Amino acid sequence: MSERWKPSVTVAAVIARDGRYLLIEEHTADGLRLNNPAGHLDPGEGLIEAVVRETLEETAHRFKPTALVGTYLSRFQRGTQDVTYLRFAFCGELGEHLVGRALDTGIVRTLWLTPDEIRASAAQHRSPLVLRCMQDHLAGCAFPLSMVHTDPGVQLGRQTG
Repeated sequence: MSERWKPSVTVAAVIARDGRYLLIEEHTADGLRLNNPAGHLDPGEGLIEAVVRETLEETAHRFKPTALVGTYLSRFQRGTQDVTYLRFAFCGELGEHLVGRALDTGIVRTLWLTPDEIRASAAQHRSPLVLRCMQDHLAGCAFPLSMVHTDPGVQLGRQTG
């Protein structure tokens, strides 16, 4: 019997302020890349909880999601690596900066870029979804957070350590 295929679930924060979007610059196997504050869903965690955590870890800012921008399915291939990602992108309000908090391993810095700068830097994006999420946000895609539900049983499996 073959193993069941499962996509990797990720979350991303699409944060706009004064006509600019917050991106992170990070070290990857392909060199320095630009991305939304984003990362993987952890065991026992809901999607909204995950995007709040990932944004804090990668930007040292608190984040309050206000809407779901969209869900995205993408595939990444490099050599023998073949991964399908299911991304949930949220927009919201950037909150308090926690001075002195270190950024996650591999994160070099945060950047505020205009939509034109993001379009022009597409070759440096970690994923085509960076541009797509911004475009959807600019187009007004914003679904109520009530569309995102986490059953209480999910947290029962939370790993502690």
